[in-house]
Amino acid sequence: MVVVKVGGSILEEVPSELVSDIKNVLSDHQLVLVHGGGKEVTEIASKLGKEQKFVFSPTGFRSRYTDKETMEIFTMVMTGRINKKLVSALQKQKIPVVGLSGLDGFLMQAQRKKRLVIVDERGRKRVIDGGYTGKVSQINVSLLQLLLENGYVPLVSPVAVSEEFEPLNVDADRTAAGIAGALRADRLVLLTDVEGLKLDGKLVPRLSVSEVEKSLPKIGGGMITKVYAAQEALSQGVGEVVICSGVRKNPISSGLKHEGGTVISHE
Repeated sequence: MVVVKVGGSILEEVPSELVSDIKNVLSDHQLVLVHGGGKEVTEIASKLGKEQKFVFSPTGFRSRYTDKETMEIFTMVMTGRINKKLVSALQKQKIPVVGLSGLDGFLMQAQRKKRLVIVDERGRKRVIDGGYTGKVSQINVSLLQLLLENGYVPLVSPVAVSEEFEPLNVDADRTAAGIAGALRADRLVLLTDVEGLKLDGKLVPRLSVSEVEKSLPKIGGGMITKVYAAQEALSQGVGEVVICSGVRKNPISSGLKHEGGTVISHE
């Protein structure tokens, strides 16, 4: 079992190499896909006249501040545009994909963040309303297993349902980690638009969990969420996590073979 998160940065035009490689990987593995798409959400929101606000946590985690109007745009773009664009591309290659969000069949329930601690422009900590942002708390494993056992490939967009039955914006990397953990996946592959994790300007081919912990202060904001996701996946029993480029030839297959990218494992 392999869970793959496809970064939104590589989905403006769905790469043909990615689609063909998904088909290749399916011959040997059950596969669950999770996609991002924050950049496209920002672009569509701008066209609709809705300025997007981003905030930073004290640990350097950058996230979209999601008010009610932004949540509506986020849901529309993630579930109605990006998810279906990728579904269409996969179906052209006869891949039996089922596109869904965490709202469908209570696939993903999340706890709404009532408050957010952020660091403002002056470097001061502030507490603000949490908006429509959440953290996945429960995954409907039975639904995913039902699809997998019948030969389908679930393609999940990062929108979860709250305890109040409202949609919530959840981080796609950590969503993928949660799904991988819930399914006891062998591996989690995080596809992005860079080679992998770099420290001091050099690609790091392999890291253990303990080495990751020591390296956290050196990891940049764009990669830190993927590293947190890797830690969470490994803590839930996933065998290893690979962070690698999604725009190279055979991106998933090469990642699984450790041909490039960064492998994070227990040892």
